[in-house]
Amino acid sequence: MIKASDFGSDFHWGIAAAAAQIEGAAEQYGKGKSIWDTFSAKSGKIKNGHKPDQACDFYHHYVEDIALIKTLGFKIFRFSIAWSRILPMGRGEVNQQGIRFYHNLIDECLTNGITPYVTLYHWDLPQALEEEGGWTTFSINSAFNTFVSICALEYGDKVKNWIILNEPFGFTSLGYMLGVHAPGKTGLGNFFSAALHTALAQADGAKIIRAEVNMANIGTTYSCSEIIPYTQSDNDIQTAKRVDCLINRFFIEPTLGMGFPTADWDVLEKFQLEYGTWRQNDRMKFDFDFIGLQNYFPLTVKYNAFIPVIQAWEVKAKSRKKPHTAMGWEINADSFYNIIKQFAAYPNVKNIMITENGAAYHDKLIDNVVDDPERIHYFQLYLEAVLKAKKEGLNITGYMAWTLMDNFEWAEGYNARFGLVYNDFKTQQRTIKRSGYWWQEFLDH
Repeated sequence: MIKASDFGSDFHWGIAAAAAQIEGAAEQYGKGKSIWDTFSAKSGKIKNGHKPDQACDFYHHYVEDIALIKTLGFKIFRFSIAWSRILPMGRGEVNQQGIRFYHNLIDECLTNGITPYVTLYHWDLPQALEEEGGWTTFSINSAFNTFVSICALEYGDKVKNWIILNEPFGFTSLGYMLGVHAPGKTGLGNFFSAALHTALAQADGAKIIRAEVNMANIGTTYSCSEIIPYTQSDNDIQTAKRVDCLINRFFIEPTLGMGFPTADWDVLEKFQLEYGTWRQNDRMKFDFDFIGLQNYFPLTVKYNAFIPVIQAWEVKAKSRKKPHTAMGWEINADSFYNIIKQFAAYPNVKNIMITENGAAYHDKLIDNVVDDPERIHYFQLYLEAVLKAKKEGLNITGYMAWTLMDNFEWAEGYNARFGLVYNDFKTQQRTIKRSGYWWQEFLDH
């Protein structure tokens, strides 16, 4: 059976979470509203009308939850800082209660021998900034830079591992093009404007951390999926290339100094001309110490002329009779291996960390036990794929499981359970699942 020692003694094992999904205390202790507080208050936006107001109440349970991380055997805790807890209006007056909370959280990690990896932006933009246009406006960059500077100066003596953005394609596409996530905007114009400012923020934030934090280890994370053509027809192959440009290449290539992948999709060439992104190419570059990859499923696509612009249609795992999670996401460890190789092939990627990977299932608490063999099997398959890539010489230095405990899973509300720990959202009682105990044993060998 696969075990942690197979990866080497210098491999980093962690678990990941995000402020908006676990903290609760949504409008307490001086915190301002985030776009998720506003979005979830609108009818029909979140399944079952769920809201992140209390979430896992991590704000009041963080000591207990850090103890859980230690019990499970993880040495890294990746968490995010809620921008609106530090700056309730997105800029201006600093909330000292928020500053103190993250000091306490970081100190608790360090006391327990757990290394904090801090994500600066994990999707929870202050609502006050969204009312100015959010990521679609140029002023967002100066506001973000101020936020990053505050975090660096406050926590940089204790935190050396920083992640600038969580999944830039995820929050710009879902929130500013498709409208299914906060803030609920739609259209290519909003997406391209948000994407430009996000690409700039990614590099700007990293440069601030480099300047302000001594011996910083700086990364950023990308959601990624192997894009598989449904057939080997020219139409489907070209469709897969377009989708790959958008989902996998769109944000990392500017970071690496390659600019946006305009040569492989004429729509992106028009975007570059209209938004003048070529003038920003130097500013978008940063030599990251590591690149975080976050993979949950591959995408199988086919050509569809009736879909605007991208002309692509996803062929779901269920319809192809492929194994899938409770979210309908295809389970395919070979595809995970392939996408790691795709990103590792960039010559300027120094090393890769898997900063999120996991699966949601219909977990039930029965007699104080959560038996989740499907999740255990999922992790076994995906960790074998990581080990295979590592043994072939790819510089993969760490893996972070998603996630510590069941939480507010964005538009899915509390329906999608990804945690290694079961959370009863009424009582906030935590129960380690069988998969959590599997990780405990895995990390001990």
